[in-house]
Amino acid sequence: MNISVIKYFLAIAILVSFSFSALETKPTEKPVTDKPNIIVLLCDDLGYGDLSSFGHPFIETPNLDKLGATGIKLTNFYSAAPVCSPSRVGLLTGRSPNRAGIYDFIPAPKKSEDIRDLVHLQAHEQTIPALLKTVGYSTCLVGKWHGSSKFNSDEQPKPDHFGFDHWMATHNNAGPSHQNPKNFVKNGEAVGEIIGFSSQIIVSEAIDWLEKKENDNPFFLEVAFHEPHEPIMSPENLVQKYLKYTDVREEAEYFANVENVDIAVGRLIVYLEENNMDNTLIVFSSDNGPETLQRYPRATKNYGITAGLKGRKLWTNEAGIRVPAVMKWIGKETYTGTSEAVVSSLDFLPTFCELAGAKLPENELDGESFKSLLDKGEFKRSKPLIWAFYDAINEHRVAMRSGDYKIMARLVAENEELPHIHNLYDGNIDFVKGAKLTDFVLFNLTKDFAESEDLSAKEPKVFKKIKKEFEAEYKDLLAGSHVWVR
Repeated sequence: MNISVIKYFLAIAILVSFSFSALETKPTEKPVTDKPNIIVLLCDDLGYGDLSSFGHPFIETPNLDKLGATGIKLTNFYSAAPVCSPSRVGLLTGRSPNRAGIYDFIPAPKKSEDIRDLVHLQAHEQTIPALLKTVGYSTCLVGKWHGSSKFNSDEQPKPDHFGFDHWMATHNNAGPSHQNPKNFVKNGEAVGEIIGFSSQIIVSEAIDWLEKKENDNPFFLEVAFHEPHEPIMSPENLVQKYLKYTDVREEAEYFANVENVDIAVGRLIVYLEENNMDNTLIVFSSDNGPETLQRYPRATKNYGITAGLKGRKLWTNEAGIRVPAVMKWIGKETYTGTSEAVVSSLDFLPTFCELAGAKLPENELDGESFKSLLDKGEFKRSKPLIWAFYDAINEHRVAMRSGDYKIMARLVAENEELPHIHNLYDGNIDFVKGAKLTDFVLFNLTKDFAESEDLSAKEPKVFKKIKKEFEAEYKDLLAGSHVWVR
């Protein structure tokens, strides 16, 4: 064999050796099956104190309590808004709902001066299910949508546009009540009357979707309960159970309504366990605080409690936005215990994207990943949480949580309090931008979660610092808020 042939075979051997070495050291892409399933369970108008683990003296919620006891119970968890539609949009997008142009609940389409009939989650907004689909997830929504004025119309995007492979939902409330609802739509087709109670109906639909899912892809499932929002109806056996605690039947119906959700959650958990879905992160919360009894004619059964927090739904005080929350990662060792970390539903999108390996959207996010809370029980926000709810019942309609403190302010334009506003549009935006933050109040929520003592005069250095931050954050939010034009 001549020298040139020897050199040729030597070169081939070196090349093959290098190739195998490269294969051994090259990191492999994480298999799809290693990505966690993610389930968001969302109640409607549930009070901070409405779970037994959050202090309710009568309502029994053993399944949700167990999730918190074996996972994480969050005592400083916030919704994105003190009312339904903006809260849900904030959860899905990781952005203040003001940036998406959702300022209040979305009614059925009816032309008005402030053009609320146009309001909807716009097609360009990037959502949790859409982002997770890019890394192999199957996705499903069951329950309440409330993200468009023209529900199930080709004039506005439907849930499938935002990444839901399968959806069975209502525009707003289950109607005519939670019992035997008639207004569900499945993948664009009206379903008609369904016998049963809404919480059980949607969990059955979720389980059916999981049963029929044709692949082993990880999944994202949003279970958006209608309970305990009006019109409340509950199983009679549960109502009778709670009549021993109250002689007001409507109150017993409310208690039963919450327990019926817990029973539905228990059914879903049993299904997961029986089918070895042991890499599943479950997050439970509420879209906002409890409704006020008799606030409107049909609000006859709203007996939710706030556990000492000030306000209720539609307030920027704590009871409007601080809600019960528990998390449990089935099949994975995480931090376990009660956490006082300040967490928001805005944080779901960046957290889920990090866990799934999905890229974050390019548009501005207000949420932050709390993966470190799952890993180590530690999470500290780098950016404060801010709410500007122009239709708030309380006077201080703009609020911000920064560390241990919460600062709030009224809005005054032309020497008068800003009128109640449902929507920002080209007819009022200049007026709103001309309004000034005033009459500031400051609370230390770690010492005074009832917001009973204004510290703006007692702690001038803290107040000055946080007030400056607050004004800058509100200015940024207002500048980035969507303005509707007909």
